Amino acid sequence: MNGLHHWLCRSRLWRRTVQAHFLPWVFEDVEPGDDLLELGPGPGVTTDLLRGNVKRLTAVEIDRLVAHDLAARLAGTNVTVVAGDAARLPFTHGCFSSVVCFTMLHHVLSSELQDTLFREVRRVLKPDGIFTGVDIGPSFGMWLVHWGQPFVPVAPASLAVRLRAAGFKDVAVETGRWVFRFRGAAA
Repeated sequence: MNGLHHWLCRSRLWRRTVQAHFLPWVFEDVEPGDDLLELGPGPGVTTDLLRGNVKRLTAVEIDRLVAHDLAARLAGTNVTVVAGDAARLPFTHGCFSSVVCFTMLHHVLSSELQDTLFREVRRVLKPDGIFTGVDIGPSFGMWLVHWGQPFVPVAPASLAVRLRAAGFKDVAVETGRWVFRFRGAAA
């Protein structure tokens, strides 16, 4: 992560944006259930906001140092932090009631790996479990924020087809000003 991105993901601005806009939008008409899996929590701003709404929260973070710090900070809570790759989830089939990710899909290194991640999410969801989240589209500002690091934006126009191909039903993708939300139920 470059310095600007590092600062932004830990900022009060990000916390307020997630709390006021992303959480209500992503969970509109969605019940996360008892066992929520969060993909790519980074420093845990979203994790902090999510953990009060579920019985158990598991967060998978690919950066081992970030995962270690987050696990230490949340020790003794209802959160389990796992250092791992969301495209190779270390969980059994059908063990989560819902899966969520906030602006992390564009960090997955290719569209093929994104599709692998979608199939993995489907595998670990219970039947009719929900996969939901929000991500950013390509823009000059987002390219600047991600300067010098992987940035593989997901095209909202193709996401519904990709999620259906991974085994989701009742798929919906809705675009906002510079972000989009998505959801699908495990078929």
